[in-house]
Amino acid sequence: MIDQSLMSDMLSPFWVSIKLACVTTLCLLLFATPIAYWLAKPSRIKAIGRLKVLLMGIIAMPLVLPPTVIGFYLLLLLSPSVGIGKWLSEHNISPLIFTFEGLVIGSIIYSLPFYIQPVYAQFLRIPQSVTEVAHLLEPSRMRRFMKVALPQARVGIILGSLVSFAHTIGEFGVVLMIGGSISGETKVVSIAIYEQVEALNYEAAHMMSGILIIMGVVMVALIASVSRISQRP
Repeated sequence: MIDQSLMSDMLSPFWVSIKLACVTTLCLLLFATPIAYWLAKPSRIKAIGRLKVLLMGIIAMPLVLPPTVIGFYLLLLLSPSVGIGKWLSEHNISPLIFTFEGLVIGSIIYSLPFYIQPVYAQFLRIPQSVTEVAHLLEPSRMRRFMKVALPQARVGIILGSLVSFAHTIGEFGVVLMIGGSISGETKVVSIAIYEQVEALNYEAAHMMSGILIIMGVVMVALIASVSRISQRP
């Protein structure tokens, strides 16, 4: 049997992981959706078109780089001695490394391509006729985005949110490099499983892994359902 203290140690990482996934997904919804919309809009100026291609390449980097590489450079960037961390330190702002806020920044960067790509693809699927009518009826760009583009891309937004949420739940390398393993603050479930295995506590590792597998099956089913909807003409 697993005692109460160990059960509490198991539940805390799940809470941190779910909270991290929710905050990361919400931030992506608010900030990455307009970026995907801008990237999907056709550009008449060649320089802007090239800039978009470059930006898409940068956004896609987490797909090909090891998580530890991203985590390492984020750790350097956020450390009090250089980069953003130094600026925060000079202005008497607490450093972001080994904090939940630092985890959020790392998770947003690492999950960005998983959100951007399905949303970008859905914006591209908006019929040209719909865009032309929107230009005629609604002069405001913000209103066109809110009233026309977002409803048309809702399936891609839902799909991107689900994929990003699931991806954040399973993060290990980036969160370990930036956040370490502070119980109740930065210790996510993937790190907790690793620590239980290191301690040869396979019973706890099995339980946490089993819960993650169940969550994964549910998320895959939801993602598959939304993907089928997005492929409809």
